Amino acid sequence: MQRRAFLRAGGAAGAVLTVPGAAAGPAAATPRASQEAPDSFEPLGQLELSGGDPAEVVVDDDGETAYLATTYGFATVDLGDPTALEPLAERNQLEVDGRGFTRIFDVKVDGDRLAVVGPADKGFGEFNGFELYDVSDPADPAVVDRYETGFHIHNCFFADELLYVVANGPDDTALVIYDTSDDDTEEVGRWSLLDHEPEWEDVYWYAHYLHDVTVRDDLAFLPFWDAGTYLVDVSDPSAPEYVSHVRDPDVGDDRSYGGSEAVYGLPGNDHYAAVDDAGDLLAVGRESWTTDDPAPPNGPGGIDLYDVTEPTAPDPLASIEPPESDDASRRGGEWTTAHNFELRDGRLYSAWYQGGIKIHDVGDPAAPEELAHWRATDEAALWTARVANDGATVVASSTSRIPATDIGGALYTFPTGLGSDFERGGDDTDGGSNGAFSDQIPGFGGLGAGVGLAGGAAALEWIRRRDDDR
Repeated sequence: MQRRAFLRAGGAAGAVLTVPGAAAGPAAATPRASQEAPDSFEPLGQLELSGGDPAEVVVDDDGETAYLATTYGFATVDLGDPTALEPLAERNQLEVDGRGFTRIFDVKVDGDRLAVVGPADKGFGEFNGFELYDVSDPADPAVVDRYETGFHIHNCFFADELLYVVANGPDDTALVIYDTSDDDTEEVGRWSLLDHEPEWEDVYWYAHYLHDVTVRDDLAFLPFWDAGTYLVDVSDPSAPEYVSHVRDPDVGDDRSYGGSEAVYGLPGNDHYAAVDDAGDLLAVGRESWTTDDPAPPNGPGGIDLYDVTEPTAPDPLASIEPPESDDASRRGGEWTTAHNFELRDGRLYSAWYQGGIKIHDVGDPAAPEELAHWRATDEAALWTARVANDGATVVASSTSRIPATDIGGALYTFPTGLGSDFERGGDDTDGGSNGAFSDQIPGFGGLGAGVGLAGGAAALEWIRRRDDDR
């Protein structure tokens, strides 16, 4: 089946669904010989940069160069030897026409072009927009274009010379698409949540904030925080079309939407979305903290898995619960909520701030199985996890932005166990703080990590439909 033909034929019938607040019960996980845990799961390498505070990191097509947002700019890093990371270039204290260009939380690479976007939140007087760099030589990035949007940009996606950015403000929350193929970048398309669902207009805008964007096979996945994650057809960038969305919140429920504090806690909080190589499995991470509201759910957010083989009818499969925390409030000093992640070759590589980094086997997506977990609560707060070195390693950035901690920013590499030549032994010497195998860490065993929303029969049906669609 051709995904585009299916979308055009059935997009108007977009289904809406709700993820149950409580799981139906754990699904039986079966052994998967092809998805074995790495022999040891601890850092292979660590790099502390001289300036800036790491945020998002992405990897080029060769898997040997990392591009890292550093809050005050960006950096490029050679991953060729993941045990000895080599900084190539740092660009900090960026300026445009005498104005600061700062709070850079996201960068994305498309071939030999790097998009640097910001500021990540609303400010005053700074340059709001993006710069494009020629990174054909990663050690010498050079500005080739810049564009002033007039709105802050928290995150973006960059592919096939199209730059997709999130646009948020009191008047709108929208996806905006730019064509960067010519010397003169231009806006070519836009899709607004408020145009599609005007009832959100009267709700505090942070509650329906478009936090990120991922695009696969002309389908954009848009996590609009409490409004849910939307699937939008962008095969014609000038005329994006709604396809479906996951979760169906009641805009008029009894949750207070009067200020920013209201958006910190569950339910809701769709923060980041990713899809697998085939575009059939969707993961949605929900970033949240413990709040003063005693009603459940209350605490760190996890990652929900959906079958999107039929994009007009997403189907919930399972939820991966977050690591435990002694104090999961925003000021508690121990964030363990889901943050950014990647789906690749039947695995989910996920970052959980101070909850560490995890690898799950999602070959049976109704019963995700935890393969490995590393956590150093007082030393690292991991922002994202990205596969590198032809799948042999995963690179993760650690931020220092967690309140009430002394954590410093750094870039880490870890083994995946998939053909790595860089694995090294290690012991779990402090009860899990330095981690190794997931089954050596109390409370983080593989069977407890994935909570099934569908049984084994549903998983087999998902696999059958996925294979038939190829």
